[in-house]
Amino acid sequence: MAETLRVALVGCGLISLYHLKAWQAVGVEIAALCDIDLAKAEARGAQFGVTRLYTDAAEMFRQGGFDAVDIAASVGAHAPIARMAADSGVHIMCQKPLTETVAEAEELIAYVGERVRFMVHENYRFRPHYMTVRRWIAEDRIGAVRHAHISCRGSGLCPRHGGVPFLIERQPYLTGFRRNLVFETMIHHLDVLRCLCGPLKVVAARLNRLAEGLPGEDTAAILMEGKDGFIATADGCLVAPGYPQLHGDRLEVIGSKGSIVMELNRTYLVGAEEDAEEVDLTGRYQECFDTIMAGFVQGLRQGTQFETDRLDNLETLRLMESVYQAAGLEITE
Repeated sequence: MAETLRVALVGCGLISLYHLKAWQAVGVEIAALCDIDLAKAEARGAQFGVTRLYTDAAEMFRQGGFDAVDIAASVGAHAPIARMAADSGVHIMCQKPLTETVAEAEELIAYVGERVRFMVHENYRFRPHYMTVRRWIAEDRIGAVRHAHISCRGSGLCPRHGGVPFLIERQPYLTGFRRNLVFETMIHHLDVLRCLCGPLKVVAARLNRLAEGLPGEDTAAILMEGKDGFIATADGCLVAPGYPQLHGDRLEVIGSKGSIVMELNRTYLVGAEEDAEEVDLTGRYQECFDTIMAGFVQGLRQGTQFETDRLDNLETLRLMESVYQAAGLEITE
């Protein structure tokens, strides 16, 4: 591999800004940008000094000149572009969710095989407040993890006077999307629980729609179990008045000798709340992107395993899909 890693990015929407800043931060050359909307590619190209711009990913791969592709396009484009990359000998980083269903993900992973390295961009576990929890557990502050609960609350789908709800304005495709909260948002929380607690399976789930006129769920309660009767729970609601429009999280991890609570931007040991660590979540939002890009580059250069390798992330996708199955909603159509 060349001394300077060259990356092409597909999908120049809102999230691409953080991807491109992260690639710059880890010293990667941004070789090309692609988006079906040329204006979006041109705007990002102007911001980051990239002149190779495309609206057709196949043409971009034909011209080549890059070692890896960062797929930040919509979920329906993930598999086709990843297949092009594998056929071209180009390493893959792909935004979550990898595909819409587990069956599609399994087919894609089998198709790519070992021809190239393949990582899923699941960066939530690397956000600074979650990294604090991970560090405290690693430091044995609470002993062995014995129980965990995670929740998210937001008002992004609450009605707004004179306009559509905040999340609909931000993500208009939700008006026609059959899956919302669990597929789009709580997949992150399920991944965090897997990261902290080990393998889990869904025992029961209930989903509900509180917002009017949307086909996908906005409220969920999930019960999971792990090894030796371990219990983990997760719940969420995006129609919660008074909460931020972009959801905030609460996590409680109970150990054999102590308990950690992470509430929005504060993390503390129960009984020692005065020693809480606080994080500027807005100011440090970029960090999780920088961390995961750095991990990708390190994995390529050193031949080490990605923390969010496609096989690890497949387990998160299976957990997510099993929530819908437990709630009686098939998602394989």
